[in-house]
Amino acid sequence: MTPADAIAQLEALGNPTKAAEMAAYHKASRTYLGVANPQLDGLAKSWRPLMDVEDRVRLASALWTTDGHEARVLAAKLLTQARLRPSDQSAWDLIMSWAPDFDAWAIADHACMAGQKRLVWQPARLDEIEHWHRSDHMWIRRAALVVTLPWTKQNHPKPADLETRDRVLGWAASLVEDHEWFIQKAVAWWLRELSKHDPDRTRAFLGAYGDKLKPFAAKEAARKLV
Repeated sequence: MTPADAIAQLEALGNPTKAAEMAAYHKASRTYLGVANPQLDGLAKSWRPLMDVEDRVRLASALWTTDGHEARVLAAKLLTQARLRPSDQSAWDLIMSWAPDFDAWAIADHACMAGQKRLVWQPARLDEIEHWHRSDHMWIRRAALVVTLPWTKQNHPKPADLETRDRVLGWAASLVEDHEWFIQKAVAWWLRELSKHDPDRTRAFLGAYGDKLKPFAAKEAARKLV
């Protein structure tokens, strides 16, 4: 699968009416083709068996470089897989290189979903993103929470997982007075997901920091608490 072949398949699925709607919705200035997310899933699923990991990484890199909305989402989907054998290091390195380019929530979230798989596979990589919550780049600060969402979801976490929860809650605590809407929303998202599996930690966090969050974020964070 060459980048040209991939782009041709993407363009064949384009819908100009939907493309205009997507451009208005996402607002970031780039090319939109109007290809729906399930269609992108179908392309990624059909392409993955045709390539080894290194070929997928090369194609993902080329797609990302086009700066097209669907191309970047599809680049992330190519690498969103629990296990990449024999090694996932090149995939992780590529995902890390994308972070400075984040400028819109949909593309950032798909890249973070790919990153989540790589972090769960090798949790020691959390050290490599430790600085993200202190970044001058708002979308990277947000990504620090989105990429670590898997640690909100375990019903029976191991001690190391609980340590990671507390670690990321520390990052969230440093962001509660960051009044960027997307940061407030990300803190609320992390806490809301955590509350489904660890309500005590969520209550403790809100008791300590809830008054520093914007009211909408505090309300959203507590929405699933009984």
